[in-house]
Amino acid sequence: MWGVRVLAGIFALVGVAAGALYLGMPRADLRIAAGPPGTGIHRLVKAIAAANAKVHPRVRLVVVESDSLAGSGRDLEEGRVNLAVIRSDLPPPRNAQTIAILRRDVVAFVLPPHSGVDSVGGLSGHAVALPAGSAPAEDERLLDHLLGYFDVPAASVRRTVLPLDAIGRAVRDRQAAAILAVGPIGPGVVVDAVASLARAEKGTPKLMAIDEAEAIGKRLPGLESLDVPAGAFRGRPEVPGDTVTSVAVTYRLVASRTMLDILAAAIARTVFTMKPMLLEATPLANQIEAPDTDDKDPVLPIHPGVAAYLSNGDQSFFDTSESYVYVVGILVSLTGSSLAILAERRRRRQTGRDRKLLLRLVEIAEAAEEADRAALAALDRELHGLVATALTRQAEGSSGSDRWATVAAATAHARHVIAGRRAALGEPDGAPADPRLAESARGPATEREGM
Repeated sequence: MWGVRVLAGIFALVGVAAGALYLGMPRADLRIAAGPPGTGIHRLVKAIAAANAKVHPRVRLVVVESDSLAGSGRDLEEGRVNLAVIRSDLPPPRNAQTIAILRRDVVAFVLPPHSGVDSVGGLSGHAVALPAGSAPAEDERLLDHLLGYFDVPAASVRRTVLPLDAIGRAVRDRQAAAILAVGPIGPGVVVDAVASLARAEKGTPKLMAIDEAEAIGKRLPGLESLDVPAGAFRGRPEVPGDTVTSVAVTYRLVASRTMLDILAAAIARTVFTMKPMLLEATPLANQIEAPDTDDKDPVLPIHPGVAAYLSNGDQSFFDTSESYVYVVGILVSLTGSSLAILAERRRRRQTGRDRKLLLRLVEIAEAAEEADRAALAALDRELHGLVATALTRQAEGSSGSDRWATVAAATAHARHVIAGRRAALGEPDGAPADPRLAESARGPATEREGM
């Protein structure tokens, strides 16, 4: 019976595993740190979570606020979240791997129409205005790195953080020589900064060219060269007036390297295939792009699950799911085999114990034929102990009905020999070792006589 229960349990386990896998893999609630609320990136991440809930409800994205993008990275590194949005010029979490590039932002130095400043090095001794409400702390850190590249002491450039509606007037009034705005090509903080300065100056602002952008990207990881097309930030008159080279940062959706490949692939699939739905929430979704799988020296490595999905598409996604089915099947098979081996070992141990008990009952019967009074009493006590052991095993279900009948017959035989020896020695016969064993021993014989 025990073996039957084991096999039934194995089959039930296989059925449950197969049913769970059939209903859909994966299934998880994933926390994603999206930076401060109210920002464009935060709105984009909420749109991604909403789209994911519609197309892949078994992987639920729970958006978590953080005080900054640097804080989002710390949350991922310390295990408080499963995913995070980070900016590439900030120190990356040590456990981060890229899922998608959500946005590429231009590092724009916006200058008044007749500015005498034409390079980052020319900012020495001047002030730079930064828009409030974006990421002034991160932008100041970025400014320090750029100044350092051009050997300009950071302390020689003053900074002032102002609202967008006042930032243009500050430049007009010579409180600042330039505006540093980090934002996308399209609607965003750079467009707003250009508009503010154009209104204040009643002229066309300029965009500082950073021709050393490619070299800067090699020295400062997380920055890259970007050609800003004419009219990127204003259409009439165009700002910039011609294509300008600058540096850029990327906003990346990253996951912990411990995330299962199939989960990472499922998230990437949502991000890359649901762009139309995301564009309804924010036009900046148009800038979502896949990380370059051919990049030999990426800022952050691509998650293996995402790399497989980008290389092979949906086929890779379903192959990955299938591989999980195979792994679970193998584990179930190994578990079943192990349980079968353990059941066989247990059966052999039980059979060995029952055989020893039978042999000892036979030995007691043989010894009782020549025993004196003292030895006969000892044999009788031992018989009582063996009977108690047999009854315990039967109550626990350790002995089958066939072995139980054999033990009962051997016990009755030993009891009969002991009783005969007592009679030969002139002693009164004692009670049977156990009435149930005696009844079990007589039962088969009585049935045969009735036949």
